[in-house]
Amino acid sequence: MHLGLGAFFRAHQAWYTAHADDAAEWGIAAFTGRSRALADTLTAQDGLYTLAELAPGADHVETVESVVAAHAGTDHEALLRYAADAAVTVMTTTVTEAGYVRGASGIDHEDSRVAADVATLRADPRAPVQTAPARIVAFLLARRAAGGGGLTIVPCDNLPSNGDVLRDVVEDLTSLVDPSLQAWADEHLSYVTTMVDRITPASTDDDVARARAAGFDDAAPVATEPFAEWVLAGEFRGPHPAWETAGATFTDDVVPYEERKLFLLNGAHSLLAYAGSARGHETVAEAFADPLVRSRVEAWWDEACRHLTLPAGDLAAYRVALTARFANTSIRHLLAQIAKDGTQKLPVRILPTLRRERTEGRMPDGAVAALAAWIASVRAGGPALDDPLAERLRPLVGMPADAGSRDLLALLDPALAQDAELVRAVVHAQVLVPR
Repeated sequence: MHLGLGAFFRAHQAWYTAHADDAAEWGIAAFTGRSRALADTLTAQDGLYTLAELAPGADHVETVESVVAAHAGTDHEALLRYAADAAVTVMTTTVTEAGYVRGASGIDHEDSRVAADVATLRADPRAPVQTAPARIVAFLLARRAAGGGGLTIVPCDNLPSNGDVLRDVVEDLTSLVDPSLQAWADEHLSYVTTMVDRITPASTDDDVARARAAGFDDAAPVATEPFAEWVLAGEFRGPHPAWETAGATFTDDVVPYEERKLFLLNGAHSLLAYAGSARGHETVAEAFADPLVRSRVEAWWDEACRHLTLPAGDLAAYRVALTARFANTSIRHLLAQIAKDGTQKLPVRILPTLRRERTEGRMPDGAVAALAAWIASVRAGGPALDDPLAERLRPLVGMPADAGSRDLLALLDPALAQDAELVRAVVHAQVLVPR
């Protein structure tokens, strides 16, 4: 089963499952975040949808058959039914970085939704809950009660060590709801850490029209790029699809791959999203074609590569591939979509390299450009305000660059605001962002 029935899941985990050698033995029951519109659409299509791999002059369209049931996230009874089914041995998730509801360590104890979910599950372990971690805890409580057996949870969001992060969140929430569940989880539950990579914009009416032109009557098509990568590390507590036969990589250590993708692709995406939007661009391809923005991306890649552990040849090849992927005008990857949740994304995409560069005595132009572009977007009331911390960002709209920069850097990491040279560099870089 899967939590997070969106376009990326359908282009990635569902696609890998459909292309595995044992695809006929597996099906996915998938849940939306909360809305039921997509679930209803896919249910009417028996879970079938078209996936178009877009490249200039070389589109490839196929039908994906691995989703066998689609549910609204609010369909809590269905969630509990799957929990009791021993045939369900894997849970994958794409709930976004914000969906983990993380605090400094574990779950965010200050979040009102978490408090409400804790109270709900204490009163009735089968009652509907709001957050993704609480849904997982409710699932585990029901599985224990039904004797459902081993389960492996495979998070597929862009977070370093996402398996460890999700385990910490779930275990912390478990300690608040029912500490006795942990002993059962230690015996029956495992988490796998993953790195996922496939640029997949949100679906549009143009995608529906493309599917129709290819002969498919599909109200829920997905458009993606030809490139796909999935790296997994960890122990499985039961059977899983033979994803390796579809091209997935199983390894003992996902970190080198994870950091390569997180810094070079996702970090560049954040820079493109904020700098490109400020310069009037709407898509990744448009922003990457802007010489000023591309120069900042190249500078960022140079900085990040100094701190990656994969061989230099691998990194160089990945940069060549990224250049082609970002320049792919057939993929209309909206900058506004990427700009969401900056306070969650920048600390993991940009700050590790920034800290290492500053420790080594350098002022990293690419990292500074990414932070400056984000701050400029907040101060201008731009797309950066689409964020879980929006209420803390809005008072800084219209603030002078110096004061606003210090406050926003402190929001990401208080130590950044204490680096006077960095603050000056970020303030100066903001005047270079607009046309």
